[in-house]
Amino acid sequence: MASNKFLTLVATAFVGGFLSGAAANAAIPDGPANERTAQQSSDAMLAAKVKTELAKDDETKARKINVEVYRGQVQLSGYVAAPEHKAAATRVATNVPGVLGVQNNLQIQGADRSAGTVIDDGLITAKVKAALIGDARTKAHQIDVDTREGVVQLGGFVDSAAAKEAASEVAESVSGVKSIFNRLEVKR
Repeated sequence: MASNKFLTLVATAFVGGFLSGAAANAAIPDGPANERTAQQSSDAMLAAKVKTELAKDDETKARKINVEVYRGQVQLSGYVAAPEHKAAATRVATNVPGVLGVQNNLQIQGADRSAGTVIDDGLITAKVKAALIGDARTKAHQIDVDTREGVVQLGGFVDSAAAKEAASEVAESVSGVKSIFNRLEVKR
């Protein structure tokens, strides 16, 4: 119970930090760059709220769920243990005020993995992230990478179909990757 209170306190402070940043941005004159900054701030606040609610929910709190938001559209990616956890994640995210839609790309994970498989998957994830950072065609900060038994899942938002395709190519070139599950969405 104490850990839930601590998590709520940390998440509230995190969201509060975003709110104060948004208030500072509100005083800046209108313009395309400032509208983009305000939208990014709003999306970041919404992502923090969704993550907080997922952390508080008994069915989703212990799961590895990545949350990306673009213009109020929430994308969930990663792995959960059971179909009911995937459904719970959709329910929780949908009920957060400000969420305009939810795309649930969560995958149901298989049986328990050995420690070696977990380590191997972690290394593959790190290598894919490093390769994305090193490739001029991709923007690593927009791409979530998760690996389960050598299968790499890419999630998040990219600027173009070419960037989405490039992310798959980069990930496929990493040793140890068995296949790619590309759930990246192109920003509209």
